[in-house]
Amino acid sequence: MALAVSTSVLGTPARAGLLIERNLLIYRHTWYLLLAEVLEPMLYLLTIGVGIGQLVGRVPGLGPDGADLGYSVYVAPALLATAAMNGAMNETTFNMFAKLKLQRVYDSILATPMTVYDVAVGEVCWALLRGVLITLGFLAVVGAFGLIHSVWILLVIPGAALVGFAFASVGLAVVTYLRNWADFQFIQLAMLPMFLFATTFYPLGVYPRPIQIAVECLPLYQSIQLIRLPALGEVGPALLVPVVYLVLMGVLGLRIALPRMQRLLLH
Repeated sequence: MALAVSTSVLGTPARAGLLIERNLLIYRHTWYLLLAEVLEPMLYLLTIGVGIGQLVGRVPGLGPDGADLGYSVYVAPALLATAAMNGAMNETTFNMFAKLKLQRVYDSILATPMTVYDVAVGEVCWALLRGVLITLGFLAVVGAFGLIHSVWILLVIPGAALVGFAFASVGLAVVTYLRNWADFQFIQLAMLPMFLFATTFYPLGVYPRPIQIAVECLPLYQSIQLIRLPALGEVGPALLVPVVYLVLMGVLGLRIALPRMQRLLLH
């Protein structure tokens, strides 16, 4: 197996790449799972973006420079950000928990020259890639519905990569605290309200100012801003805030996860 090859002279990126290669070989036979994750945001787009959008019509003030904007065009970028978040977070929580607790995958991997650091980097990079692939799949759906109105939507791809990095790193930290499958309810308890309140379906202005401040602190809100602004053709310094936020979030997640994984896997 590729992971059994001596890699003592290789750097961490190369060793982490071997873990990504392993995951790709596995997903070659379970690629349909990625399509299932595209289905969830597509259902939200159909039921809320398009369905409720037929009742709402065009909403004043949501477009660039305060222009009117179709409701489904407003919702679609938020669902793109959510797809990137879920794709990355699911990989480093649900899937990685199974590898840690049930399959004991990392016991055999760490018997090779790979280190815990290599495993962490490899899993985060794989989760990031998974989030981008899911986002691209949903982007194709958005295009098929005719909801793309700016060439700047191409920035969704690096944006999704950054969103994936941030949430994959946090997921890596979170999974080290999980004791059993029941603990995943706490993840849902955090993720579902964030999904509903982070301007996914309505603008920040509907809230009173104290709640607006709280919403602006949510990582999904910053992720949606990173995707929604270029998708609507608004490219400028405002994008720096979500970029810096998500980079710091990802670095902090790794900073917490690495020593905990070291203790978890080597003791």
